[in-house]
Amino acid sequence: MDSRTVIRFGLRRLAILFLVSLILVWIGSELAFIVQKDPSDRAPQQVELVIPRGTAAKVAAGELVTGIPEEMTFVLGDTLLVRNEDDVDHQLGPLWIPSRASASLLMEVPERLAYTCSFQPSQYFGLVVKQPTTWITRLIAIGLAVPATTAILFLYSLVIRPIQPAKEESDDAPSSAGQRLKRL
Repeated sequence: MDSRTVIRFGLRRLAILFLVSLILVWIGSELAFIVQKDPSDRAPQQVELVIPRGTAAKVAAGELVTGIPEEMTFVLGDTLLVRNEDDVDHQLGPLWIPSRASASLLMEVPERLAYTCSFQPSQYFGLVVKQPTTWITRLIAIGLAVPATTAILFLYSLVIRPIQPAKEESDDAPSSAGQRLKRL
């Protein structure tokens, strides 16, 4: 078997293993996405935070206010709508929320923030803004994993079944049916 044949067999094996890798990586990636899906990984929407009546008095007494988390997670593009039902004006970072009014904040940059806050006893409110997982993100992950998987499978295939030259016929063995008949 000459070097061209070896290269041809190697390329054919590589192409087959590329397709196998693509299928395996795609299935593994989708299963991991389904199993590990973050509940905050969704389309952007408006998220409402209500400051209940009596919040200022509870905060002044050092009590936690029920219904108000210490941190919220958002997706890029979400809008936080803070509705103040308290009798006192409140502040959340850049938002000033008068009594019986509301204010909104658009989440434009993926980041982790700690805003000053007048409706928490700690005086801080955490905001986490995440980049959503899109189909493009998933395709990039598959595209990065397939070449490495193909290379590993190709190397293993060479260890398990090397590409060997075909056995050449000996001079004693007849090469065709006609030569076999002549010998008889």
